[in-house]
Amino acid sequence: MGGDMEMTRLPPWIRKPLQTNQNFNKVHGLVNNLRLHTVCEEAKCPNRHECWSSGTATVMILGDTCTRSCRFCSVKSGRPQELDHLEPRRVAMAAKEMNLKHIVITSVNRDDQLNGGADIFGDTIQAVKEAVPGITVEVLTPDFEGREASLNLVLEAAPHVFSHNIETVRHLQAQIRPQANYGRSMWTLRSAAAWRPQLEVKSGIMVGLGETEEQVIETLSDLFENGATMLTIGQYLRPSMDHEPVHRFVHPDEFARYEEKAREIGFQAVASGPFVRSSYKAETLYEEMIAWRRGRESHVAG
Repeated sequence: MGGDMEMTRLPPWIRKPLQTNQNFNKVHGLVNNLRLHTVCEEAKCPNRHECWSSGTATVMILGDTCTRSCRFCSVKSGRPQELDHLEPRRVAMAAKEMNLKHIVITSVNRDDQLNGGADIFGDTIQAVKEAVPGITVEVLTPDFEGREASLNLVLEAAPHVFSHNIETVRHLQAQIRPQANYGRSMWTLRSAAAWRPQLEVKSGIMVGLGETEEQVIETLSDLFENGATMLTIGQYLRPSMDHEPVHRFVHPDEFARYEEKAREIGFQAVASGPFVRSSYKAETLYEEMIAWRRGRESHVAG
């Protein structure tokens, strides 16, 4: 299903009630007062009300304007403003005020910067860890145009989870991510997986863009072979009529099959479902990964 009809003929498993509480208003006010951006708002995430009502949000740094124009993304593209070097401090203040145990920090692409804004990523990770001792930090980064020095600025700040999304299958990369590259994304994940001390490596893919089931399985295998052990699979939803149409709505049973296959391949923490997004219930997925590692270490020690 695609085109104009997709907006009015949603299957029942795609409809989600909007529920808010006092936490929603608190998060909304805090984000506005600290002049922060969230991917929840900029990417029109369908889980925004649920996440904000539970007191969590995914912070988007480096501004609200992306230098790329992916066909699936609602974040505006164009010429960004100058980097805000006080932004890391404000993100740390938000994490402390929200009493977060786990934070997800993502960003727009900043190909206008020599290091892609990687220094701001590093500063934000460090500021958050200093402000909230014991917090676990997850970053969802761009590919930094394949610059190793830029990637290292992020990894040196020691996030607990490094995430970079492949977004779609190899066959659709040029159509959906015209300024990205399948091989470069795999390099990004592989480089993070080789980093020491070890951190968790995560990626995500959308379905419903015209891919085949065989292509999805091939992509999952490639992700695992390049070091990813955490995975999210979700339904693509068209942000506007200017974006790529939804080619089909994937049934929950198929998402269950994808999760089963991903675990057969070797992924240890998997979230697969129509409303799953990269950072949806990220803390739960991280806890699943840590529990597996502890179980394996206990088994080896025994």
